[in-house]
Amino acid sequence: MTILHVRDVPEELYARLKRRAQAQRRSLSAEVIALLEWALEEAEASPQAVLASIHRRRFFDPAAVNAPDSTTLLRQDRGR
Repeated sequence: MTILHVRDVPEELYARLKRRAQAQRRSLSAEVIALLEWALEEAEASPQAVLASIHRRRFFDPAAVNAPDSTTLLRQDRGR
């Protein structure tokens, strides 16, 4: 495997990366690799893929997958 060193990382960014890695139960290196992979995939997405994703989200029907209605969930939460 190739080694990549990054210098002069701002303290706040390093702290955020560290917190995110802990939340994801990953090492700091594994989290940085995951974020780099995600960023590159997003940057390389074709316009057709982006439009298809938008279309899927726009016309998603929660009832089709037995997801609860958000209004019902809000009422239940407010009733606590």
